[in-house]
Amino acid sequence: MTIQTFPEMLRLHPQRDSLYAELHSRPFQVIATPSRITHIAVLCNEEEKARQFDHLISLCERLEIQPPIKDSVCIELELGPLRIRREKHMEFTSYTFIARCEVNGGSPFDETGISTLPEGWLGELPGKVVAAFHVAVEDGSEQRDLMLPKVKRYFEGMRLVGSSPQSGDARVWTTFQLHSDGFGRFLVYNKQMSDSQLGRLVQRLMEIETYRLMALLSLSTARAFGPRLAEMDEELAQITGQLAADSQYKDEQAILGQLTDMAARVESCRAESTFRFSATQAYHELVSQRLAELREDEVSGHLTIKEFMTRRLTPAVRTCNAVSRRLEDLSRRIDRVSDMMRTRVELSIQAQNQELLASMDRRSRIQLMMQHTVEGLSVAAISYYAVGLVKYLLEALYGAGFKFDKSLVLGIAVPLVIGLVWFSTRRIHRHFLQLATDKADEKK
Repeated sequence: MTIQTFPEMLRLHPQRDSLYAELHSRPFQVIATPSRITHIAVLCNEEEKARQFDHLISLCERLEIQPPIKDSVCIELELGPLRIRREKHMEFTSYTFIARCEVNGGSPFDETGISTLPEGWLGELPGKVVAAFHVAVEDGSEQRDLMLPKVKRYFEGMRLVGSSPQSGDARVWTTFQLHSDGFGRFLVYNKQMSDSQLGRLVQRLMEIETYRLMALLSLSTARAFGPRLAEMDEELAQITGQLAADSQYKDEQAILGQLTDMAARVESCRAESTFRFSATQAYHELVSQRLAELREDEVSGHLTIKEFMTRRLTPAVRTCNAVSRRLEDLSRRIDRVSDMMRTRVELSIQAQNQELLASMDRRSRIQLMMQHTVEGLSVAAISYYAVGLVKYLLEALYGAGFKFDKSLVLGIAVPLVIGLVWFSTRRIHRHFLQLATDKADEKK
């Protein structure tokens, strides 16, 4: 049977290779038992991500190993017994330090994943640390019932959260709190999981803790917005009530100015919080998905990780969602009241325009009456001067030898001159009126 090769003439999409590589850009870890792991999530911008890559190269140079050629979504480095994994996310970068260890009789957290790092390197890492915790993996295959007092000492006496994920193949203990070293702690007892299964379990635990903290970043913003939204909500209610009580309220422009100022404040809050609230919702969905993948069994007398998240994280996320919805609702209400006020202002302007047009119409009628009066006087004046000219003409003709009754001819000429002057004036008036009508039709 011959293997078909890819046809050379087919045109490939420019993203074809990257689409295949995307699903494998962050492979699951393979973690042996026992191991010591430290996970750190650093909030950073693009410039700090570039500096972090340079900082990682400096670590390779100090340890005299081959540095990565270029930055990528996921970088793994083998430094002898230590494995470093760096992953880039949208708004943060995560570092996972995995070290093999030997079984000793002390606390699982006496040695961590960062114990063998060069002194001072981690402190110079660009960005702001959001999540930092240790994961200790121990062999639990021969331990049927782990002694709680012993486990509690590992967590400095804090209240424990425990579960048996993967249908009891492991036992996980944590507190979701910071300890005296400034790190959180997870203790994983592996009962019968392979290295690959254990790697997936630890990966889920690290993602749950990281995404939990990232989801809570917007809680302080939601709490800060609460009083401001309540103040604007009350102000909007007062304006709306005032408008409903006094439909003849005259200071529409002042109210419209208040609404515009309030809308600007609401949009400022939305611009400040929209991304953060959207990110909280996305992180919470990831946490919920990872919790479902754990398939936890309850440890008698202790909250499971899912129960703890449901009781503690979910209300915080709902608070953020409620503030986000409140912002959207307040923005829509302001828009509706503003539309109503703009309508009232437009109606008021239209009423003023109608009054102005009525006033102009009255003035036009008065001007027309005055114009007719002036036209009548003009006809009389023009006729008077025209009759005078006719009189001079008659006298000239009479002096030239033409015999006629000057008074009679002049008397006959007077009504004729007046009629001619009146007819000419009316014709000129109709001509200008027709010009005005034509121009008005052209504008329409």
